[in-house]
Amino acid sequence: MQARRDGRKPFLWADEAAGRAARLRQGEVLVAPVSGRGTINAPNGLIHDWIGAVFIPHATVEEMLAVVHDYGRYKQFYKPVVADSKALDSKANDERFSMIMQHRALLVSAAMQGQYESRDFALDQQRGYSITAATRIQEIEDYGRSNARLLPPGQGSGFLWRLHSIVRYEERDGGLYLEVEAIALTRDIPFSLRWLVSPVVNRLSVDSLMVSLRQTREAVNSESGARLSARRQAAVRLR
Repeated sequence: MQARRDGRKPFLWADEAAGRAARLRQGEVLVAPVSGRGTINAPNGLIHDWIGAVFIPHATVEEMLAVVHDYGRYKQFYKPVVADSKALDSKANDERFSMIMQHRALLVSAAMQGQYESRDFALDQQRGYSITAATRIQEIEDYGRSNARLLPPGQGSGFLWRLHSIVRYEERDGGLYLEVEAIALTRDIPFSLRWLVSPVVNRLSVDSLMVSLRQTREAVNSESGARLSARRQAAVRLR
């Protein structure tokens, strides 16, 4: 991130390849592995590292941040994956929030309760970034049933053990570029099944990131439209 801040690399991933920003302005949502095929072996686990980007026409930094910081409405913006969400604490540029997420992959269906910390960094009026990390993730066994219970950290299916994300944004070209690098730690896949399971896991990573970016774009558009309508109504009443 430091290389992007001081100009040794383009601030946005969208500017690292010719034509990428133009494709985003045309409405595409782009997702790619940060390195290799997006999955790196770790002791008893797998690290998934993917990056995605979207362009939101006519959007401003203020409008995007209003959505991203509205943690209590994540369950509305990002349904059905986010089943519940709420803000926990806010101090200057540091915020804490919680989410319950539901994921289904292959024969695994899991619900996780997580607590997260997020910090914002504004470089100027048009550019900034935020870093979010899960401080605690626990699987909910039998979620949605009367016998549901919260498992201790590190127990359960291992569908998601850790989550870390870097969000970068820049307002220009008549809108806002928004990109997310998501880094997740999950249980390892047995070697004998990797040829079968790994492509499916990678596809799920791509789909999950693409859907969340689309949903963010839709939420920003919806919220900015609602605010514009409210301002117009207020102006009519003042006449």
